[in-house]
Amino acid sequence: MLYVVHAYDGTDEQALDRRMAVRPNHFEGVRKLKEMGHYVVGGALLSPEGQMIGSMMLLDFETEAQLQDWLSWEPYVQGKVWEKIDIKPFRQAQL
Repeated sequence: MLYVVHAYDGTDEQALDRRMAVRPNHFEGVRKLKEMGHYVVGGALLSPEGQMIGSMMLLDFETEAQLQDWLSWEPYVQGKVWEKIDIKPFRQAQL
């Protein structure tokens, strides 16, 4: 099952500092997801001014339990970077 993840950073003054401090660990985790075949595509959500304000990821998990396991160790969750996370099942159009 594909899942689209929209995760929005906090808006306090330290939000960007938290993101940048945890970012290397987040990238390491994404590499792990990719090696396991769970990562499809992702990147930073940007404000109109071009500042990072969150993340978008398209992930592929066989079960909801695998998705929840990922959330339990995702560095942006553990590091309190993401304040709001919206995850929805996603069906790719077959064109």
